Amino acid sequence: MRFPLSMTAGIAGYIFKNRLWPRPEWQRDPVPSNGNGNPFHILHTKSNNGTTRHPLIHQRFPLVLMLEPLHACNLTCEGCGRIREYESTMTQRLSLDQCLKAVDECGAPVVSICGGEPLLYPEAGQLTSAILDRGRHIYLCTNGLLVRKRLGEFKPHDHLFINIHLDGLEKTHDKVVERKGVFREAIEAIRAAKAAGFKVCTNTTVYKETDMKEIEALFEYLKQFSVDGHMLSPGYGYSSVDDQEIFLTRDDVREKFADIERLEAHYKLNNSPLYFDFLKGGRKLPCTAWANPTYNIKGWKAPCYLITDAHYKTFEELMNQTPWESYGHGNDPRCEHCMTHCGFEPSAALGINSKFSDNLKLMVWALR
Repeated sequence: MRFPLSMTAGIAGYIFKNRLWPRPEWQRDPVPSNGNGNPFHILHTKSNNGTTRHPLIHQRFPLVLMLEPLHACNLTCEGCGRIREYESTMTQRLSLDQCLKAVDECGAPVVSICGGEPLLYPEAGQLTSAILDRGRHIYLCTNGLLVRKRLGEFKPHDHLFINIHLDGLEKTHDKVVERKGVFREAIEAIRAAKAAGFKVCTNTTVYKETDMKEIEALFEYLKQFSVDGHMLSPGYGYSSVDDQEIFLTRDDVREKFADIERLEAHYKLNNSPLYFDFLKGGRKLPCTAWANPTYNIKGWKAPCYLITDAHYKTFEELMNQTPWESYGHGNDPRCEHCMTHCGFEPSAALGINSKFSDNLKLMVWALR
């Protein structure tokens, strides 16, 4: 199976329950504060009046919590905005209690521990253990440099994936992260984690200059280590990243992912086939950014992982005070080309614009 049965069944049950009985305290509309229904000082003034409302605007609930205990990192990757956007708080970090409060407050069944480099967080082992004790599933997202040093602080668990970032083979990856030797250390991290019994997957961002044949070669190379899956996402610019030339337009995305079905047939890709269909232009999906909320040193980040218009103290405030219908393709120019998995994979999982054959397609995909 692509994922542990407990994970597949647990998330399916969670989605079913929340689609039928969404928590009412998360469904209130924001109160207008500046005359146009949008309390944030953002670029556009376009109203959603007269256009189709988001099909789940009053069925909001989280699927994956993006938990950032700190933003400090031991790399300066060219496509990362965190080390620029949060420069003023780079030396700060969340306490263990703050992290666990966010996990409990949000209640998402999956927690992605990211950053920054989460293995720079002193309590990373304790945090992971406490989240697993709560019955959640974890993706520990790391560049791999500290895995071998800190691996002894973690225990293999069916709900824990060590997620190592690789943007290509050695020359390409080391260029993207701006340091030689990182690819080799990441590979040694994969070896060590697999030898110790951990589930290991990889995460790859596709940029404008990415050669998809190299990505295929990367997956083929990783076969020897019995990696448990691969995540792919098109690279879309943070507002805090200056070099916009490396990021993809919608046309670029469709070109890059045109042959994705062939890759999917040979390698264990963890993106759903419905999301890949969206990337190719085969279906329309609205953004469900609320399903992947981000919590960091400044609070609950709104509206999404990539755009920052506000930080809220509570998850309920994030859900109710963010003008969700003001964002997304056709509403906010900053969203114009975004097709990243954190905004649209949840839409596929929630069955928005689903087709009759989708359930069978997802079942076959999950069992492969």
